[in-house]
Amino acid sequence: MSVDPMTYEAQFFGFTPETCMLRIYIAFQDYLFEVMQAVEQVIMKKLEGIPDCDISPVQIRKCTEKFLCFMKGRFDKLFGKMEQLLLQLILRIPPNILLPEDKCQETHPYSEEEFQLLQKEIEELQEKYKTELCTKQALLAELEEQKIVQAKLKQTLTLFDELENVGRDHGTSDFRKSLVSLVQNCRKLQNIRDNVEKESKRLKIS
Repeated sequence: MSVDPMTYEAQFFGFTPETCMLRIYIAFQDYLFEVMQAVEQVIMKKLEGIPDCDISPVQIRKCTEKFLCFMKGRFDKLFGKMEQLLLQLILRIPPNILLPEDKCQETHPYSEEEFQLLQKEIEELQEKYKTELCTKQALLAELEEQKIVQAKLKQTLTLFDELENVGRDHGTSDFRKSLVSLVQNCRKLQNIRDNVEKESKRLKIS
């Protein structure tokens, strides 16, 4: 069998010529085995009708196998010649022929160095695309966080508005000033509490 991969032919046919020839070889070989089995069965039936026949089925099987080996050897030689002719004359694309998808090579030829540069440029563009994609995902995540913060801020402002309305209902004119005063008083109370705790500790020690 041939060892030429014939990749360009495989691109055109959709299968490798090597695979095609292998399948043809197997099909012919299977057919040869089937024919020999049929011949063997016919011989055995004919011998059954002959009285006092000294030929046994074992002898017939040995003769059949011997003849099959002879036929297989002849078949392999003939198939080798047929394979060469098919691969050279039928299943081979001439070197001066381009497939339709490769026609652009005629109008836009390029060297090996140009091809390598193009490959490098493609890899750089792929890396840039990945970086931009990661940046976009990070920005989208940050935008979602901003939306959450904005929603919480809106809830807080709404709460302040509701508290201001409650303060007005109870006679407080300016809720914001009252809230500032309340915070200041809380801090004063906290300072007084801290001072009392310190003084209490000092008295216990003394």
